[in-house]
Amino acid sequence: MADSLAREAEEVQYHLQCKKGDVGRYVFLPGDPGRCELIAREFDQYWEVAYNREYKTLTGTVDGVKVSVTSTGIGGPSAAIAVEELSRIGADTFIRVGTSGGMQWDLLPGDLVIVSAAVRDEGTTRQYMPIEYPAVAHLDVTNALVQAAKNKGVRFHVGISQSKDSFYGQHEPEKMPVGQELLARWEAWVKGNVLVSEMEAASVFVLSSIKKLRAGCICLVVANQERAKIEGKW
Repeated sequence: MADSLAREAEEVQYHLQCKKGDVGRYVFLPGDPGRCELIAREFDQYWEVAYNREYKTLTGTVDGVKVSVTSTGIGGPSAAIAVEELSRIGADTFIRVGTSGGMQWDLLPGDLVIVSAAVRDEGTTRQYMPIEYPAVAHLDVTNALVQAAKNKGVRFHVGISQSKDSFYGQHEPEKMPVGQELLARWEAWVKGNVLVSEMEAASVFVLSSIKKLRAGCICLVVANQERAKIEGKW
């Protein structure tokens, strides 16, 4: 088993095109490859490691510690591939960073949401664990994100996200054959105080829990369709 894991780490990973030594323990996971350099500019130094398909990886240092950023593309399947392959080559702590849609009245565009757990309203994680298994962030990572937000003095919330598969299933449910079901489920999440809707957190959390890794998630609220409905803009 140990020999197999060692060989796996030395191999160039099929999708990421990275190998052991290319990434740090700590990896930021945006969706958009275009955001990788925006994140890496906050490092003390950085360099490009690989760019294949939706997966762009930059590695650098922060206060002498090796860190990386890898884009995952959109949704759970590609995010799961990133966590699988990064964990094989030495990464063990992940922070998913991305955008989201607000679901509660008090969430405003520009707010940050630190996701403590995610509704598994998607299909990827069902290929790993039964639906009863929770998608939860690691407490250490969540606490670190909360402290960082406090230090920055930014407006933030902590709570649950909905991880979904279909962007347009959320935004145009009336066009879908199962539209009534989608609307009913959305209403349930809103009543259950789910804060935001996004597409990757559940996959990152479930895989990390299974593999004894650490993961957290912080999202920017870019819009709030519940507020828009009340204000007559939706």
